[in-house]
Amino acid sequence: MVNETHQKKLSSIPYSVLDLATVVAGKTPADTFRNSVDLAQNAEKFGYTRYWLAEHHNMISVASSATSLLIGHIAGNTKTIRVGSGGIMLPNHSPLIVAEQFGTLASLYPGRIDLGLGRAPGTDQTTAMAIRGERFNAVHDFPQDIIKLQTFFSADNANSRVRAIPGEGLDIPIWVLGSSTDSARLAAAMGLPYAFASHFAPAQFLTAINLYRQNFKPSEHLKAPYVISCVNVIAADTDAEADRLATSLKRFFMGVVTGKLELLQPPVDNMNNVWTDYEEEAVNQMIACSFFGSPETIKEDMESFIKQTGVDEIMVTSHIFEHEARVRSYKLFAELMKGLYGAH
Repeated sequence: MVNETHQKKLSSIPYSVLDLATVVAGKTPADTFRNSVDLAQNAEKFGYTRYWLAEHHNMISVASSATSLLIGHIAGNTKTIRVGSGGIMLPNHSPLIVAEQFGTLASLYPGRIDLGLGRAPGTDQTTAMAIRGERFNAVHDFPQDIIKLQTFFSADNANSRVRAIPGEGLDIPIWVLGSSTDSARLAAAMGLPYAFASHFAPAQFLTAINLYRQNFKPSEHLKAPYVISCVNVIAADTDAEADRLATSLKRFFMGVVTGKLELLQPPVDNMNNVWTDYEEEAVNQMIACSFFGSPETIKEDMESFIKQTGVDEIMVTSHIFEHEARVRSYKLFAELMKGLYGAH
């Protein structure tokens, strides 16, 4: 699956944050944004490499619909951590508008902005139609639209009739996001770094990253393949407490499975009172790339995961009801990645 060159130590692997700007029961998006700033400031302090926000629409518990605005807000309230999109759903937008928005962000916060791009709508089909209108089939233009973006960012575009100001001539790293082998082949062909959504779509994860590595063509942007795996992490002082906190995440994914979305719910003592056998099986398939437990437990599981996959970076998303518990989870994870628990 992964050859010996992929044996890496946890302490050598960058770790990052994916924030879905989750709205919890009893709170508002305004509360969510305040908590996101606090989490980003703490993540910076804990040594996280980047802080990404994801574009979603028409989801009651996800407030990151105006993704570039939130990126600017987080970057403006932090100092060093990279901030970016995980991702911008490119078929929802004109490449020129994306180039201008991220050119503006990169001008405001030089050397700190990442542009992760996905081809999914980040929503249901009805909402996608409302967003895209006559551009509904723009998903088929995804590869060409990435090339258009790269052109707008290039200094060579200075003589074009259509220019991205600001944006032109800026070094804004582009990432391909995906949850299938299609995105893996595209990232490989374009010589771009690849971030896989293993936190909710793990089925093709190993196949996709192996395809990406095998087919990777070095480019001016990247000399060797680079893989981020996004995973669910809930760390607490004990395995039992982490498992209890994780019931909020399981209820969130249950809403995705059933189509009955709700605000992030508080943890429960027993999920058997909440879900059916079918829902349990479907949710567990979606969250196969998840790490719940004490730092010692997660460290052991993470070492096994790194050995199996050889990923270059771990991106953590944590659906935890209480903000303080969420920040503590990110702190514990950072400490275990630095090797502060149970060295093997």
